[in-house]
Amino acid sequence: MTEPIVIGSERSEVGLPAAMEILRSGGHALDAVEAALRACEDNLADHYVGTGGLPNARGEVELDASIMVGSSRAFGAVAALRGYPNPISVAKAVLQQLPQHALLVGDGAALFAEECGFTTAELLTAEARKLWHEALQPSAEAVEGENTESSEGDEAYRAAALELVRRLAPHEGPWGTINVLALDRSGELVVGVSTSGYPYKYPGRVGDSAIPGAGNYCDLRYGGAACTGRGELSMRAAGARTVVERLALGDDPEQACAFMLADAAGLPDDYRAELRTLALTPDGRHGGAAGQPGSVYAVMTSTSTEPEMHPRRVV
Repeated sequence: MTEPIVIGSERSEVGLPAAMEILRSGGHALDAVEAALRACEDNLADHYVGTGGLPNARGEVELDASIMVGSSRAFGAVAALRGYPNPISVAKAVLQQLPQHALLVGDGAALFAEECGFTTAELLTAEARKLWHEALQPSAEAVEGENTESSEGDEAYRAAALELVRRLAPHEGPWGTINVLALDRSGELVVGVSTSGYPYKYPGRVGDSAIPGAGNYCDLRYGGAACTGRGELSMRAAGARTVVERLALGDDPEQACAFMLADAAGLPDDYRAELRTLALTPDGRHGGAAGQPGSVYAVMTSTSTEPEMHPRRVV
């Protein structure tokens, strides 16, 4: 019997206790990951996922999420989903109820959510609207919420986003993806990702969070991985899949994560911002890497009373 464990990116600690409660009782990693990410999506203090997420250039909140099962590599995802506060649950429904497909986007994703009976909600809160307007002003803070320092790429992105907001006539009136990786008593490994994506993005933009091999990948033979940060860079580097491939070659989780970030760092990108990654193996080893000192991730085991923060390797 495998010892259960769940790990997550910054701000996942809101949801990890719900996941561990399921894992301790012998529940499935798929349900544990969903429960953890739902709690994060429902956290109104978090403006980077779910309700209260920061909007696109038109002032509309569009959500992406995915979930992947390691034993079968079954994958379910939604992207550019509007009006539904828990995209991780819709992604799980795609995986379980629509196995002929893996990814639904936009109006199609919303239609499927309606058919499944999911509840709609107003996703743009008053606080998120205020933050949206304020954050377009010049700032020393990075565009990705878990980061602390602005880069030239952040400033270029902010300038481009402001131009989009002006052109698309938006309505009057710390973001970043959350990763959760869980291993259950049966030995199943599942990875889930949820995000409101880059704020001020072009409407319909889909980041790495909904793309298998980019923001999310899980193969029970070797391990699972997930990414946060500059999604376009992760897609170009096949971020999560690269980490899992390195695990297959014998790297430990931290080494595998660091290898991917070093590889992505060599790609040209005028909007470069930090990329982070996490990995978990079928025997419970875990690790992460990031581009800034002080970066951490959260861990809970069956004996944990609360999430414990572990440092990521700085690349």
